[in-house]
Amino acid sequence: MPRSKLYISNTQGKGRGIFTTAAIPEGTILETAPVIVLTAEDRKIADQTLLHDYIFEWQPDGQPMCCMALGWIPLYNHAYYSNCEYCMNYEEQTMFIQTIRDIAPGEELTINYNGDWNDQAKLWFEAE
Repeated sequence: MPRSKLYISNTQGKGRGIFTTAAIPEGTILETAPVIVLTAEDRKIADQTLLHDYIFEWQPDGQPMCCMALGWIPLYNHAYYSNCEYCMNYEEQTMFIQTIRDIAPGEELTINYNGDWNDQAKLWFEAE
């Protein structure tokens, strides 16, 4: 998917988000990005900063680590019934975003921060 079809714009109540100017079919990989892996000790520091809201769990062997994705991946907003999903490649230290249904032009592209596209567990910012 050419990034020229995607754009960043403000979305009510969520700040910035990722949108599309064109229809996108299900199963399209929108972006692949490298990640910066943080140890459990690094995470304690990151959790005290604005980065807390932009990091992802990274546990290839059950280790309590996290990662910061580069590119636009941290700007995809949450939706419990998202239209995209994120996947991790632990070996290559990358993440990618893929559509899980057809997307209409102008639609915001969302991921479920819980990992599964329809996981209804409350998120950290709702539990507070």
